[in-house]
Amino acid sequence: MTTRKITVFDTTLRDGEQVPGAKLNAKQKLEIAFQLERLGVDVIEAGFPCSSPGDAQAVKMVAREVRKPIIAGLARAVQQDIDICWESVREAEQPRIHVVLGSSDIHVQKKLRMDRDKALELAVESVKYAKSLCPDVEYSTEDASRTDFEYLCRVIDEVIKVGATTINVPDTVGYATPDEFGDLILRLRENIPALDKVTLSVHCHNDLGLAVANSVAAIRNGAQQVECTVNGIGERAGNASMEEIVMTMRTRPTVFQAHTDINTKEIYRTSRMVSRLMNIPVQPNKAIVGANAFAHSSGIHQDGILKDRSTYEIMRPEDVGIKEHSMVLTARSGRAAVRHELKDLGFELEKGLFERVFQRFIDVADRKKEITAKDLSSIVEIEMSKVPETYTFLGMQFMSGDQTTPLSSVRLKKGDEILTDAAIGNGPVDATYRCIERLVGYQGKLMEYDIKAITTGKDALGEAMVRVEIEGRAYSGVGTSPDVIEASARAYLNAFNRFFAYTV
Repeated sequence: MTTRKITVFDTTLRDGEQVPGAKLNAKQKLEIAFQLERLGVDVIEAGFPCSSPGDAQAVKMVAREVRKPIIAGLARAVQQDIDICWESVREAEQPRIHVVLGSSDIHVQKKLRMDRDKALELAVESVKYAKSLCPDVEYSTEDASRTDFEYLCRVIDEVIKVGATTINVPDTVGYATPDEFGDLILRLRENIPALDKVTLSVHCHNDLGLAVANSVAAIRNGAQQVECTVNGIGERAGNASMEEIVMTMRTRPTVFQAHTDINTKEIYRTSRMVSRLMNIPVQPNKAIVGANAFAHSSGIHQDGILKDRSTYEIMRPEDVGIKEHSMVLTARSGRAAVRHELKDLGFELEKGLFERVFQRFIDVADRKKEITAKDLSSIVEIEMSKVPETYTFLGMQFMSGDQTTPLSSVRLKKGDEILTDAAIGNGPVDATYRCIERLVGYQGKLMEYDIKAITTGKDALGEAMVRVEIEGRAYSGVGTSPDVIEASARAYLNAFNRFFAYTV
């Protein structure tokens, strides 16, 4: 059966990074970009260059280093934005300038303070200018799902005339329903003949939980490019989830008669990397990549799975890169065994990173009877996601009980200096956090705190994720340890190290 190719436009590094506290440094952004290249995405939207000199530099690095996908940067319909965007992406093998301007009356009148004709004129002039710099120009009609249809057609037709090569129709605030949005795409194709000469794209947000449903409805009605993020991350309720769209099309080929070039076996690894580097946990019941996506607890389900996996699984975990490993490591395992298991898990680590992973492995193995593949993967991902450490965690002690005032003592290293202090609190975690604040000299406001076991057994590895407000801005932190108080301490210190790395 002949199927049409759907272009996957990944905006994890731009729209996904707009989540509060999820800011990436240039090295982390490049690491994710390389993984997106391995995943097989067609377009990487590497950032919003005019937002800061740091983001412009990060986009430039991605454009220079990552060669296979198209590398896009976002720009408002402002000449200065477009200039900065072009300077950031021009070294890419395939650069793209992505221009965005509101098209709904709400955006045109209330945000832009213009009338429709003036907004249209600005759109045309911006695309014409971008085209003079770059042959590949995408134009987004922001808030298209709430735009007057005749005006939307007029805008799209005019920007195609001056050189737009991709037209993006976004459901910017997640307002549309699948029937409505699919019908909008169909009507646009029927009413604008020029759309046959360009790529028609969609970008759906998840405010009503319909981003994926709207995206696949658009694909069924002729959209050729879908804009999405890994794990569905993004501002507010997030974006359409890349892995859900891809696996929906793969699992139901006769419904869509379309395909992508995504290497689905890299999906899980990509999901874990993005979760770690952005410190945004994946909910357990998340489709495709959640911890429970291929778990079965019901006796009826277990019986069916044992007889034939297709009774309760419509896709194989192996298809998205989820593998079960039986090899168990202990504190007596040497470097060769650890390196072998890492290779089995798909990690090829340079010498310095491997040594950090091995030392952390020994530290955990000394307190945990056995280290499983999931333990080891978690250790690797933590080490890979570390920001520069202004303060290094060395150790801690705490005392707590229902008849005792909780007391915590923490030992940190800053440069060559060893710092130790103690504090009391309402509980061991509170005491530990107060102690860390005294040592680093800044106060933090704990906004979110989540702790869970990421492996099985009584000696499971615990993972703590926090979001901390420091000096008016939110920073995320993650930490793991068989001891949940230590994991909490490592996470809190990780958030402060992010603060120091980006602002101090």
